[in-house]
Amino acid sequence: MVMSKIVVVGSSNTDMVIKSEHLPAPGETILGGEFFMNPGGKGANQAVAAARLGGDVVFVAKVGDDIFGQEAVQGFREAGINTDYIATDPEQPSGVATIMVDNQGENCIAVASGANNALRPEDVDNAMEQIEGADVLLMQLETPIETVEYAAKLGHDKGKTVILNPAPAQVLSDELLARLDVITPNETEAEILTGTQVETLEDAQKAAQVLRERDVGTVIITLGAQGAFVLSDSFSGLVPVRKVNVVDTTAAGDTFNGALAVGMARGMDIEAAVAYANKAAAVSVTRMGAQASAPSLDEVEAED
Repeated sequence: MVMSKIVVVGSSNTDMVIKSEHLPAPGETILGGEFFMNPGGKGANQAVAAARLGGDVVFVAKVGDDIFGQEAVQGFREAGINTDYIATDPEQPSGVATIMVDNQGENCIAVASGANNALRPEDVDNAMEQIEGADVLLMQLETPIETVEYAAKLGHDKGKTVILNPAPAQVLSDELLARLDVITPNETEAEILTGTQVETLEDAQKAAQVLRERDVGTVIITLGAQGAFVLSDSFSGLVPVRKVNVVDTTAAGDTFNGALAVGMARGMDIEAAVAYANKAAAVSVTRMGAQASAPSLDEVEAED
């Protein structure tokens, strides 16, 4: 199999997860939950997902000089990720996230970004040689927007396939959007980006068209259990996902993005790459955790 080189620029967090019968209302305390502590962060989750699927992954990130950061980097090494471009910030703690998950697998998340907020363009510059040799540059929005914009320009100018998972959602500049080959919002993120509420496939198509008119190459709107709607030069339509027993949706989107990057780096056409990403995400929601739920290459290929 052809090795696909992917540079991920993004965040690393430690997830503190409580699973309970339902998500608490404001002011409500719920007893009897189960507690888990797992490595997370959208950038880290996507890097691990891509590495488990056979990608040659370089991770550009920043952690604190603490036990959370040390354990995170060790975990990346064990996953086969190149950690040479993960910097340690002596002044900021590593990022953490608190996650509530209910019995239906729905979740709510709060993040304290810490060292993720200190990831700078010069940290991206340090990985210039790796970006020049990559097939795909993959990013999210849990690090400063100026760093994302800088990396996107660099990847675009170097002729790389630039993928942005616009989460957590925020308004993005036309300059950034025009440098993206692929953008992968969910329904909520698509609404924030376009002003179009996404409740149906027709809504997804309208929102995708707005982003295409702002010069994004390919728009992929993830629709949970329905699959993903794709609008590109070569394909338009829904790519469905198989039904599974959902345990935890945490990081399903991250697994999707990591797998998408692998598929595109291997030269799959967009419909095939999205179908591949759907299969990986479907496996991930059948078990608990963020990085812990990302499937192996063998598990995804077994879905064929």
